[in-house]
Amino acid sequence: MAPTLLAIPGSYPLFTYFPKKKKSVNKMISVFALKPSFLFHFLHIKKKTKTKTLVWGCLILEETSFMEQEGVTLEELKKKMADFAKERDWDQFHSPRNLLLALVGEVGELSEIFQWKGEVPRGLPGWEDEEKQHLGEELSDVLLYLVRLSDICGVDLGKAALRKMELNAIKYPVKLCKGSSKKHTQFNGDSGDTADKDQGH
Repeated sequence: MAPTLLAIPGSYPLFTYFPKKKKSVNKMISVFALKPSFLFHFLHIKKKTKTKTLVWGCLILEETSFMEQEGVTLEELKKKMADFAKERDWDQFHSPRNLLLALVGEVGELSEIFQWKGEVPRGLPGWEDEEKQHLGEELSDVLLYLVRLSDICGVDLGKAALRKMELNAIKYPVKLCKGSSKKHTQFNGDSGDTADKDQGH
C-alpha cells in the first residue's frame, strides 16, 4: 500500500506512517492537523481474504495537548518568542522600533475586523466561528509582539502591568468613579473644556 496523503478540507497534511503489521492486515495512518489544535488520524486498512481484498478507513479525531493547555504565562510566551526568533536568526531585525511598528500594524489589522460593524455586544453573538478564529489570530499577533517588545526593552511586562493596575486603583477610587467614565482629573477637581471632553483613561 503506497503512502499517500488524503486531502481533507480545512486540514493540513503532516505525514503518513505504517504501524507494526499484524498477520494479513496492512495499516497505514495519515496524520492531519485541523485548525490547528486537532489532529486527524486517518487509518487505512487493507485486508486480504480468500476471495477478495477489503479496503476501508476510519477517521480518528485527537485533541493535541500542546495547543489546549489550560493557561500560559507571560514568561512562557517570552521564552517561546525568543526561541522562535533565535532559530530563524531574526534577532538582528527585532529592534524596539521595528517591533513597535510591527505591533502598530497588527493593531491596525485587528481594528479592520471591527470596522463598519458598529457596536458589537459581548460574546460576539452572530459571529461565525471563522470570524472568531480570525479575531483570535489577530489578538495573538498583538500580544506576541507586545511580549517580544517588552523583552527586548528589558521590561518585566507582568510586573509592569500589576504596578499600573495599582496606580489606576489610586487614580480611580471606587467611591468616586463607580459607574462613571470620567477621567481621573475630573475627580480631582480639575475643570475646563479639555477635561470635560476627555473621557479616556
